[in-house]
Amino acid sequence: MRKSIFRFGLTLCLIGSAAVFAYSQDQKAAQPGEKTPAATTPASSTVAISAASTPLDLARAALAGQGGDNFKNLKSLVLIGEVDLYAPNSSQPVAGSFVMVQASGDRYRLEVSSPVVKFKQVFDGQQTFSSIPNLSLPNPSKFGLGLLTRFDQSGYNITALPDKKKQRAFRITGPDGSATDFFVDALTGRVLQYTVPFQGGTFIVEQDKMKEIDGLFVPHKLNQRFETPQGAFIAEFKVKKVNVNQPLGDDVFLLQ
Repeated sequence: MRKSIFRFGLTLCLIGSAAVFAYSQDQKAAQPGEKTPAATTPASSTVAISAASTPLDLARAALAGQGGDNFKNLKSLVLIGEVDLYAPNSSQPVAGSFVMVQASGDRYRLEVSSPVVKFKQVFDGQQTFSSIPNLSLPNPSKFGLGLLTRFDQSGYNITALPDKKKQRAFRITGPDGSATDFFVDALTGRVLQYTVPFQGGTFIVEQDKMKEIDGLFVPHKLNQRFETPQGAFIAEFKVKKVNVNQPLGDDVFLLQ
C-alpha cells in the first residue's frame, strides 16, 4: 500500500513537469526538414525592476529574463537527464532518468524511468495519454511558464503578491481562473520559483543553473515539490542534454 501511495504521489509530482516548459503556444509546429527561424531577440535583453515596478512590469521582466521573444516563440525544446525522486519525509532518493519534450501547439511528452516509477505522459494539443490510468495532464498552456507567454493577451489578469526576501512576486490568472504565482530575482527579473495549485495540493518549481542556449535561458537544475496532506513528494531534475528548435516528427506525440 505504501509503495502504491509513493508511486501515485511521485507520478503527480512528475505531471507537474508540464508546468516547467510550456513555451510557445500559438506557433505552427516545425516539420521534419523545415528550417527554424533564427532568434530575433538578444538574450541580453532585460527589463529594469525598481521599487515602483508594477505587477505588469514584473511580468515583462520575467519574460525578458527567460529570453524574451526567443522564449515566447520557441518551436521545440528537448531536455534529457537524471532525476532523483523522494517520498515524504525521506532522505533516500530513487534515481532515474527522464526525457521532456515540449513543442508548439501545447504538445508535450514526458518519460521517466526508475525502479519505482516508469511513467509516460503525452499531450498532443487536444488529448492526453498516460501510462498510468486516471492520471491526466492538464493543458500546459494553462499553468506554469505557459501563462508567462500569454500574460499580455486579453482575459489574463496580473496582480501583486507580497515580496519574498529579495524576490519580487506576482500572480497571473488565466480566463478560466487557472493561476500561477511567480517569484523573480529583484535584480535580473529571472524566474526563480513559481507555484501552481493542483488537485488539492501545490506544485512548487525552482529553477537554477540557468544557461543561455540559442537566445533563451534554460534551467539545468529543477527542484520540484508537490505539497500534499501526506507530505511533500520531490523530484530533482538534472539536465544533461538540451536540444532547442530541432524539427520533431508527429510520431513524438502519438497517444501511446
